[in-house]
Amino acid sequence: MTFHNVQRFAFDRVFTAHPPGSAPASADLLAEIANLRSELAQLQAEHGAQLALARAQGFEAGLAQARAERDAALLSAVDALQAGLETIDERFDEVSQRVTGEAAEIALAAADMIAGRALEAAPADAVDAAIGRVLGQVARGTELEVRVNPELAEAIEAKIAERQSRDRRRLFLTVVPDVTIAMGDAMIGWDQGGLAVDAAARREAVHAELETLLN
Repeated sequence: MTFHNVQRFAFDRVFTAHPPGSAPASADLLAEIANLRSELAQLQAEHGAQLALARAQGFEAGLAQARAERDAALLSAVDALQAGLETIDERFDEVSQRVTGEAAEIALAAADMIAGRALEAAPADAVDAAIGRVLGQVARGTELEVRVNPELAEAIEAKIAERQSRDRRRLFLTVVPDVTIAMGDAMIGWDQGGLAVDAAARREAVHAELETLLN
């Protein structure tokens, strides 16, 4: 039996093998990679937390600023409103005083006009009314002296006659013409007293009542 193509076995051939420490090195590398990944995840978590905190702080700061601006705006609005109200109060007081003064002047003028017209229409009425008040105060039978302007004497005598016709008691009234007495005025006297009918005094009394309004 003949072997023609048989090669010799090379006993000195070198085979390459992995170093004994290569497997542990790979395990350490994997462990280090895992640690790095864990640290990276932790850093990412911390970064996210810090970012969220920064956003929250920024929001709080913005909210505080907005509140401060709102408070400042409200304070400014309140000040403006207060100033406006004070201005309105001043103008209201001014207008009220002016209107009140004008109303008082009108009332006084109206009183003068009414008194003047009443004096022109019935100059004896005020004197007759005063006689009636005196008769209601004095004792029965008291003698009264009525001093009036001579132009008014006849009208007063007519008033007394009319009054006597309505009164059952006798009236002791004497009319005395007096040029010093103004038209429409009178002086009614008796032993225990007297009464003056003075249109000017009545006007002064009305003016005194309205003086506070005029001022």
